[in-house]
Amino acid sequence: MKLRNTLTSVIEELVPIVPGRIGIYVCGVTPYDAAHVGHAMSLIVYDVLVRYLRWQGNPAGGYAVTYVSNYTDVDDKLIDRGAMLGRDPLDIANENIAQWEAEQTRLGLLKPDVRPRVTQEIAPIIAMTQRIVDHGYAYVTPSGDVYYRVRAKADYGKLSHRNIEDLRTGTRFEPGEEKEFPLDFALWKAAKPGEPAWPSPWGLGRPGWHIECSAMSDRYLGALLDIHGGGIDLVFPHHENEVAQAEAATGGDAPTFARLWMHNGMVQRDGEKMSKSIGNVVGVAEALERWSPDAIRLYVLNSHYHAATNLTDEAMGAATAAVERLTRALEVRGDGSAPSTIDAASTRARFVEAMENDLGTPQALAALFDLVRDINRARDAGEDVRAAQDTLRQLTGVLGLALSHEFALRLEGATAPAGTLTLAVERREQRIERLVAERTEARGSRNFARADAIRDELDALGVTVEDTAQGPVVRPRR
Repeated sequence: MKLRNTLTSVIEELVPIVPGRIGIYVCGVTPYDAAHVGHAMSLIVYDVLVRYLRWQGNPAGGYAVTYVSNYTDVDDKLIDRGAMLGRDPLDIANENIAQWEAEQTRLGLLKPDVRPRVTQEIAPIIAMTQRIVDHGYAYVTPSGDVYYRVRAKADYGKLSHRNIEDLRTGTRFEPGEEKEFPLDFALWKAAKPGEPAWPSPWGLGRPGWHIECSAMSDRYLGALLDIHGGGIDLVFPHHENEVAQAEAATGGDAPTFARLWMHNGMVQRDGEKMSKSIGNVVGVAEALERWSPDAIRLYVLNSHYHAATNLTDEAMGAATAAVERLTRALEVRGDGSAPSTIDAASTRARFVEAMENDLGTPQALAALFDLVRDINRARDAGEDVRAAQDTLRQLTGVLGLALSHEFALRLEGATAPAGTLTLAVERREQRIERLVAERTEARGSRNFARADAIRDELDALGVTVEDTAQGPVVRPRR
């Protein structure tokens, strides 16, 4: 598989540090408020990456993936929100985390193998900070703050591809009277009245933002990661500083913090950046009220992960219709008597080729919708399309689309009860058969109003009824 590496600006082959195993760290939210669709987009991208790597077109399974994503549950934004509301910022964080996790479940997102919280990782953070100080890359101020010394790292700026002087003139940075250099950033912040604080070698305080992820990824995945992911807005300063810290903690000898840096684009709303000041931020809760989880996921996957996406009602309407097409292709019986002429193996090959080329989900979806077209045509011609439907079930499952099948559950390690795969389909078909019988009875008793109402119900289920001399014939709605 090849992925675009932000560090090198090149699409590179993914070569695991340990053969057969992949470690992935993805920066999670700072839960000072409810999650929005930008957060959902980011996790959907990495959810699909994890699913694909675990599958990778291999019947025996793909890589053994360890997926870690954190919560920054102590931070300036949380403290400011707590002060504004007169509440404990840790309580605010816990409430928003609980809501976000419930929303992740509704979105069908895989649970990370490890989901650390900063407040539970203070000891490893202090230990890494101490190593950085010991190696001369950080200094302690008289007030008890600990700052990273960016000029001590000759290659600082390599991830964002900017040098220190450009960053100094073009970036807002944290104020600090005791800093040696304006771009130096806090690894540890001395306690202030009313703020959460923990004991440390430098006095009571709390971690800086960037050191948290460096310490947590090091604890759960080691000093060198296979993949580090997040939104493109995190490249600088957050990920740039993570690289600097992690390498400094080893004495500056490590060649890099992660072999491959992967960044997803941002979500716009009707062509504008989502912003609270504009009032166009779409929360996940609102999105789930308006659209199905599958429609949200398909909307995200219909654009390349690295590109910005534009959330519009028209785009979501198209995504909803596309989900319906996929669902109908799977749910309507396909056990015709004629042999299938569908080349499902070709679809599978196209799907794998697209995903292997920098997680090309738009091209992968194009292959699936070509298969949907072939299934519909072949089924109308009386062919047995069950094998093609099985391929469609599996590949949509790799993308995390539920569509009433079990593959997504199996990727999570869950066990579906016997018959789960066909239960939803069978119930739907039983309902269609019952409605057709009721319609025939209504027509026989000349209750045409009832017959027309049943036709509308059948249309909503994605089928039409054609009355013939041999009786009613049910066909998929075109």
